[in-house]
Amino acid sequence: MRNHYTWTLPQVSISLGERTSVMGILNVTPDSFSDAGVYSAPAKAVTRALEIEAQGADILDIGGESSRPGSTAISEEEELRRVVPVIEALRGKLRIPISVDTYRSEVARRSLAAGAQIVNDISAFRFDSAMAEVAGAHRAGVILMHSRGPREGLHLQPPMQNPVEQVLLDLERSVNSAVAAGIKKAAIVVDPGIGFGKRAEDSLSLLRNVKALSPLECAVLIGTSRKSFIRKIARIEPDTPYDPAWGTAATVAAAVAQGAHIVRVHDVKEIRTLVDVLDAILE
Repeated sequence: MRNHYTWTLPQVSISLGERTSVMGILNVTPDSFSDAGVYSAPAKAVTRALEIEAQGADILDIGGESSRPGSTAISEEEELRRVVPVIEALRGKLRIPISVDTYRSEVARRSLAAGAQIVNDISAFRFDSAMAEVAGAHRAGVILMHSRGPREGLHLQPPMQNPVEQVLLDLERSVNSAVAAGIKKAAIVVDPGIGFGKRAEDSLSLLRNVKALSPLECAVLIGTSRKSFIRKIARIEPDTPYDPAWGTAATVAAAVAQGAHIVRVHDVKEIRTLVDVLDAILE
């Protein structure tokens, strides 16, 4: 059984725990490891956003900068150019809340002003000290993701001796810092950062122990969709073509069974069916 939470956003509240929430991914980037360049044009992005909603997503997550291994940071101006027009174009068209995937406070500020309600920060506010103030001022929901090191070193970190213990400790610090900055606990969701600076075995350990994050008293988001660690644990050679959907489905099912409240995915239609059936079985 999952703990139940009410995620408080500026315009709506989302009940978390009774039913698995699906966050649909919309990359408006030319270099994402998935969907690279497909939705970089605002009109195509809007069409896809509406499709994601129709397929059963509860939240839309829009990202303007890829954080995959080997990616490089873009300028703040470029990120704003990619993200804000899409959010503005969706105003009045989309019923589900919009999350902006950014670690920059100005991108968050402009996105929230344009209509976003959630800030999904891969650095858990480590990269930009003004992020907590911006999120608090807009009463935004926040997703604090565990990661280590600077932006350019996210995927170059040394192994962790005890990934579950370290992630719990680091996220506890992040949550406490956010609350101290004035963000209400009811606005916070945590993400252990599967695949970010973690070996495949570390990601597996975290998936097996999602419930270990319960002491944080926050809902948990898990993002495994199409990530490279799935290829590694499935022993698929780097140059061998394969469909990541099945491995993603297995990790999503495991995460939900372990207590995840939200799953962040590309294949919304398929995962919506999977988690609805799984919820019915588990409950």
